Amino acid sequence: MKFRDELRPRGGLVRAREFTMKDAYSFDRDNGGLDRSYDAMLDAYHRIFRRVGLPYHVADSSGEGIGGWDTREFVSVCDTGETSYLHCQACDYHATPEVAVLAKTETREPDDPMQPVEPVETPGQRTIEQVTAFLGVSAERLVKTLIYTADGRVVAALVRGDRELSEDKLKIVLGVKELVMGDRETIERVSGAPVGFAGPVGIKEAEIIADEELRGERNFVTGGNGADLHLRNVNWDRDFEVSRWAQLRSAVPGDPCARCGAPLTGYQGIELAHIFKLGTKYSEPLEAIYLDDAGHRKPIVMGCYGIGTTRTMAAVAEHFRDDAGLLWPVAVAPFEVEVILVNQDDHQQRELAEGIYRDLQTAGLDALLEDRPERPGVKFKDADLIGVPGQVVVGRLAGEGKVEVRRRGGDGETVAAGEAVAAVRRLLEKNVSRRFSPSE
Repeated sequence: MKFRDELRPRGGLVRAREFTMKDAYSFDRDNGGLDRSYDAMLDAYHRIFRRVGLPYHVADSSGEGIGGWDTREFVSVCDTGETSYLHCQACDYHATPEVAVLAKTETREPDDPMQPVEPVETPGQRTIEQVTAFLGVSAERLVKTLIYTADGRVVAALVRGDRELSEDKLKIVLGVKELVMGDRETIERVSGAPVGFAGPVGIKEAEIIADEELRGERNFVTGGNGADLHLRNVNWDRDFEVSRWAQLRSAVPGDPCARCGAPLTGYQGIELAHIFKLGTKYSEPLEAIYLDDAGHRKPIVMGCYGIGTTRTMAAVAEHFRDDAGLLWPVAVAPFEVEVILVNQDDHQQRELAEGIYRDLQTAGLDALLEDRPERPGVKFKDADLIGVPGQVVVGRLAGEGKVEVRRRGGDGETVAAGEAVAAVRRLLEKNVSRRFSPSE
């Protein structure tokens, strides 16, 4: 059981303050052992989600604050999902925008003549939206200057105003373990300006790393490194020096896939699981060591693996339902079969229903007996809402020793009461991973 101080819990079970997870860690002697543990867990997760019956993909993703590498998410496509993903339909590559690697594109040579730098007073205009509206320019004509502390040194990362910087990519480019957004004091020290007005022209004590997309840009707008000040007509090859060009921005739909060059498309999804390799990031500071065959002290090599069980249930509810309610896949259903006693006051019906219920349990099937003193319509409605995949209806044919065995939301068959268990088994095996959704 886990708890997270969410400011705005949302999406039902997708993003809640209290949730459950299957957490696991592997501890190995070296990276070879880690690779074997990781591959075993990757295979296990594939088998788990195939057994559940959920449609899913495996996407390259970010380790976020935890760190590590070979970070992958199991994701179920869902319009109500809280996470954005990118997909290449040509080669089936999946990734989050922060880590999606893009094919290199030919940078056009700037053909606009350089204009003189023009300082512009922009009182109180700090955000991209505010500056573009104030100056009457598009966001792609702006360049954002983001100040970071990377393993103790200060860097300035530049991306176009309509793009998002990927901290994952910046961290890889710099080859650092720790990347932290600069605080107010750091920003004011290197830029001489309050937060919101930093720019690359005249910046001090900071290495400038620029997104390669900016190579083809001329006469763009940047912060002016002064309070309430921006600069028009800034050019990188005249007004400031770029120490390194790299792919820094998060990918967007339409960008070229690094594997095959085809355009990426976007979709929303629910993250079901997350696996990654931690290495010695935590074992070294915690002094989690072992002695090797030669008696040398070595840090344990770790991996991390987790399945969001409540999230998985939310994804099941999105994919396995109809207008009447849920339709649980057999592998994760709260019960495999529900015995519905239509009239609890009818002695024959009650005796037959209770007998079939006992037979199902004896046969190892997880059964639920609906014998509440409710009208038949209420019972049928609630049974469909709960979504137990198999149903045995004991009603008007009880006097003939017959019952109806049916799949929730599907067709059924009338069988003798003594054949009910076998009929339920056939039904469950046939529909073990049936996908049922409003789109079908």
